Amino acid sequence: MAVEWNEIQQNGTARTGSLEQGACVCRAADGAGELLMTSYEVFPGIVVIYKDARLKRYCMPRLEGSRVFEINHCLEGRMECDSGEEFFYLTPGDFSISRQSDGNQETCFPLGRYYGITILVDADRTPCCLSCVLEDVDVRPAELLEQRIGESGRLILRDDPRLAHIFSELYSAPEAVKKGYLKIKVLELFLFLAGTEPGRAEPCCTGGQVSLARRAGAFITAHMDQKVTIGQLAGVFHVSATQLKNSFKEVYGISVYAYIRAQKMHAAALMLKQTDHTVLDVAGRFGYDNGSKFAKAFRDVMGMSPKEYRQKEQQKSRRKLAEQQKKAD
Repeated sequence: MAVEWNEIQQNGTARTGSLEQGACVCRAADGAGELLMTSYEVFPGIVVIYKDARLKRYCMPRLEGSRVFEINHCLEGRMECDSGEEFFYLTPGDFSISRQSDGNQETCFPLGRYYGITILVDADRTPCCLSCVLEDVDVRPAELLEQRIGESGRLILRDDPRLAHIFSELYSAPEAVKKGYLKIKVLELFLFLAGTEPGRAEPCCTGGQVSLARRAGAFITAHMDQKVTIGQLAGVFHVSATQLKNSFKEVYGISVYAYIRAQKMHAAALMLKQTDHTVLDVAGRFGYDNGSKFAKAFRDVMGMSPKEYRQKEQQKSRRKLAEQQKKAD
């Protein structure tokens, strides 16, 4: 039987959760999107968390007073990781290990979408050596992770095919034997890490760069019906165009203009789905006075024309309604 809970955080974010079949399922929504987290404690102090985010930021509760290591792997989207006074970003295929900060800490997903796995290792609760689980596995998790992050305080591996293999099986673990399967894959991950070198310092973003990019992103979102230029943004924030472009690319991973187009097309898609506005009307609301140019931009981002997208969403809605009526009968 599932155990459920609900709470409202101080920032207005609603959280609901349940315990189901050995997994803790937590949903958080802030009115702009949702984050779904499904976690499994595979060993004492070692928790595997699947994160599916469709929002830009969320305040993640942290374990205070403990030595907690955070392992992350990104499958889709982009996630910001706070490394003290610096920031680094994970893109599809990237892997990192770092220490968790005490207290609550905001986790950001710059593109508004993210899917990946986080493994938390609480050094004060984790077995000193995993040989107690499997006799020949002479791996000491806390000691190993401390060595691997080295003096830089982090280990970042970009698009490593060996990790891709391990995590591909974590993402596709069979539901019927999931918890036992996760134990095996976590052991495999630790054995892999035992053969890697300590982390080396990688260039990171400063707090100033992150702040500038975020403010520029917020300005773009607030002026979706206008044509915003790099020169205009640079003037608003009193920086050079080069400084703005570099900071933006570091944080969002794409150019200013690519970001503007993507944000407009995702917002346009939502309007096509939720309203009866014509395609030309939707185009005008996002600064396009030419239907053909809007249709091309929409296809480039969404993979189909505005008309095809609307038809697809209407079909999905009809199927969902039919299923609900069938259950009601």
